[in-house]
Amino acid sequence: MKRFWKAVTVTPERGVVLDGRPVRTPGKVLLQLPNDALARAVADEWRSVGETVDPRAMPLTDLANAAIDRVAPDAPAFAASLGRYADSDLLCYRAELPEPLVERQAAAWDPVIAWVRARYDVHIEVTAGIIHRPQPPLTLTRLGDAVAALDPFTLAACAPIVTITGSLLLCLALIEGEVNADQAWSAAHVDEDWQAEMWGDDALATKARANRRAEFDAAVRFMRSASQAR
Repeated sequence: MKRFWKAVTVTPERGVVLDGRPVRTPGKVLLQLPNDALARAVADEWRSVGETVDPRAMPLTDLANAAIDRVAPDAPAFAASLGRYADSDLLCYRAELPEPLVERQAAAWDPVIAWVRARYDVHIEVTAGIIHRPQPPLTLTRLGDAVAALDPFTLAACAPIVTITGSLLLCLALIEGEVNADQAWSAAHVDEDWQAEMWGDDALATKARANRRAEFDAAVRFMRSASQAR
């Protein structure tokens, strides 16, 4: 689609307007954001469009659309789908060897697990190997309740963060500021970084990683903006 507008403004209701025409989601719902910070950020994406609209260059708009069209209509079900990641969280499955990798995983992951245990008063099972080891029912309930308490816009941001990192625990730590984006990213890629050091990287893997990082960073930015005071 060619760019057809000149002016981008934000309404008092935090909607985005192009030359007086309100932007709507793919579901035909008015695109209205929960706070001024997120409204400005989404509006800036529309201002930055060149001659042709490229949805890949508008990740915040895409997440806002998802929050309104996909999450808000049934937020409890969406939250439950994310909460299930707690039962197979990346941070709970450790390498048995080599020892340097075991130590790296412990250094990156143990502080997050310790924080989750203290913050939610839960027990987190940690195991070596890839065989599934279920988490205690009370742990799943409390972590699920924490996710269910999030608003639709934060939930929309959590979805790519959890799927990219493979960790609900890292996402919860990000939400509460226990880790920053770089720390969460590094923790999620301990194994991948180790393999690259051992065997080298290739151009396709590097490009794929850069794309994931861009998506991850956009989701973190969206989450931070969504959490600001309404």
